[in-house]
Amino acid sequence: MNKHIVITGANRGIGLEFCKQYALAGYQVTAIVRRSSDALAQLNGVNIVTDIDVSNTADITVLQEALSEQPIDVLINNAGVFSNETLTDMDFSALERQLQVNAIAPIRVVHALQQNLSPVAKVAMITSRMGSIADNSSGAYIGYRMSKAALNAASVSLAHELKDQGVALTLLHPGFVQTEMVNYAGDISAEQAAYRLITRIEELTLESSGSFLHGNGDPLPW
Repeated sequence: MNKHIVITGANRGIGLEFCKQYALAGYQVTAIVRRSSDALAQLNGVNIVTDIDVSNTADITVLQEALSEQPIDVLINNAGVFSNETLTDMDFSALERQLQVNAIAPIRVVHALQQNLSPVAKVAMITSRMGSIADNSSGAYIGYRMSKAALNAASVSLAHELKDQGVALTLLHPGFVQTEMVNYAGDISAEQAAYRLITRIEELTLESSGSFLHGNGDPLPW
């Protein structure tokens, strides 16, 4: 049976490209979305689970039930939100939303689906180098930076805990990607970003579990 890939935030951008590329390669793909898109619906061989807000406890229970009997070989936590807060232009509701979606929700998903993870399964957290404290040379983006730093910290703990059951986890920065989230201002296409991230996931082993990598393979500072 083909490996089963589960992707959150899969209706556009990098998530959609993950679905395209894994489906074309013949994998069984499950796309987890709040709402689908025409581009996602047109893909062949992709099972779409809609109306799932990964930051909502009740929706996570629905997701758990929907996938209850299905082993997962690769789980990609890709769903995220992005806004810019500064000390002089602060939106605390946006800051809190980023923490809920970017930091807490991926942990909810892994917690809910941990029994589905097959032996030698892999988990990928799509994070950002903006979560690196050492790499912050410009300030701003307070909520986004906080959320990704929190995700990174939690993911390293998960990597240690999952290793006992043979599951490897990696934290991946896709680059500055031309997606709707950043008004298509990036310097790399979603297609290329997803291809590089898939390569990094394929390279992941238990020995490299807990690593924080750029999509091009370079290690990133914490």
